[in-house]
Amino acid sequence: MSRWWTETVAALGDVVPLPLAALILLAVALLVALGWYFFPAWIPRRLPRLSLPRWRRPRLPRFRLPRFRLPRLRLPRFRRRARRPRTDPPPVRLPAPRLPEPAAAGLGTADRLAAEGRYAEAVRERLREMVRLLVVRHVVEPRPGLTVVELTEAAARTRPQVRPTLHAAGAIFSDLWYAQRPATAEHDRRMRELATDLSRELTGEEPR
Repeated sequence: MSRWWTETVAALGDVVPLPLAALILLAVALLVALGWYFFPAWIPRRLPRLSLPRWRRPRLPRFRLPRFRLPRLRLPRFRRRARRPRTDPPPVRLPAPRLPEPAAAGLGTADRLAAEGRYAEAVRERLREMVRLLVVRHVVEPRPGLTVVELTEAAARTRPQVRPTLHAAGAIFSDLWYAQRPATAEHDRRMRELATDLSRELTGEEPR
């Protein structure tokens, strides 16, 4: 190794004089010392950026396909009809009981109306007689505007056996006077039988 160094220095001494080489080495050492002392003030904060040209992709022509529009199908709209609110039938009002009229030729008012062919009025009159009988026997209290249902419930509280009779009589009266069905002699005959049954259930005797 000493031989390699000796040969290198000898070759360098042939090219550069020794005093000049010593001066160069001293200058290099001074520069290194200054650089070490003032580090990193001598280094620039921002290094210059090398901007390379950007490669741009060539634009290709665009091909637009034609649009096909299908016709719109309009379906018919079904409108729902508004349902009418169900209204309950009005309550069946009983005819107000009245005092018995004097009989003509031995016939009662209901019998006289039935003989004249006025069966609907005869049915109404027989129902009045049934209500009057219930009031006289203190089965129900006389109240204006009493309905058939209320009469039947009130009478059945004290006399449960009269419920079917009053229910059947009220159904006949409602059919003729509220449903406006034609009255026949059969309606009057059935109403007379119901009046007889009510009198028998209350007093045990048939009305005269």
